[in-house]
Amino acid sequence: MLDLDRLEQMAKSDYYNPYTAFDWPEAIEADRPWMSESLTTLAGTEMWDELTRDQQLALTRYEAINFFSLNIHGIRELLSEVVMRIHERAYAGVSEFLHHFIGEENEHMWLFAEFCLRYDGKLYPAQPRLAAGSMDHLSPPARELVVFARVLIFEEIVDHYNAYMATDETLPRIAREINRVHHQDESRHVAFGRMMFTGLLEQVARRDPAEIPVIAEYLEDYLQYSIATLYNPAAYRDAGIPDALNLRRRALEHPARRAAHDQVLKRTRRFLNRSGVSVGGSAA
Repeated sequence: MLDLDRLEQMAKSDYYNPYTAFDWPEAIEADRPWMSESLTTLAGTEMWDELTRDQQLALTRYEAINFFSLNIHGIRELLSEVVMRIHERAYAGVSEFLHHFIGEENEHMWLFAEFCLRYDGKLYPAQPRLAAGSMDHLSPPARELVVFARVLIFEEIVDHYNAYMATDETLPRIAREINRVHHQDESRHVAFGRMMFTGLLEQVARRDPAEIPVIAEYLEDYLQYSIATLYNPAAYRDAGIPDALNLRRRALEHPARRAAHDQVLKRTRRFLNRSGVSVGGSAA
């Protein structure tokens, strides 16, 4: 894993100005997918095959808008958590990197919003958050661990999609470029997140190892919740697909989609399990 000094140097050397770095086309070709077809929530199912080609392309457009909207809402949540901690004594050693982190995530949020508003005129609203009431009784280090674990899970799932779409030549150039630069930055953020997770987990293990199974159960729920947010019935409706709520249920339960979820989450689950936080099972 990269050390903190190296991550800080990379943040400085990799910096780009998002407000001037992109050549935004007036419109995106209507006959091209905006999201990789293999990453759509109906990929690999008979439900995808039953769609007309126009509906398939429309679904890639609206699921791209949903994906970028999820990024925006997720970034807003993680920024609120990081800003509250940046100059706390416990985080003094990582404060320098957190300044880079905040700046980069703010710029990512602008990039995603610019794409959504420029090419579709809207963002999808934030979805209901997963309740974390069972975490209230945990120790302060355990609650901090949950906060940074949520940030890490969000970033690793997003990065799985970014990395794939960054090189998908079927997508419009602007979509590839946004995914590429986000993947570049998120690689550092994931490394930092794993570093933070490992340090906080060590504190929890020393203080009260009985808290770790409670945290593991919540994080598995959060993994599944995060995957489920990709299945937005509003995107189905906007794509002209009827019975959106039933379609969402069928898709989430489909064996091909469960296998796809496990592929998306494999890296994160492997890291958590190797760290000593036992999670597993199919996402739902």
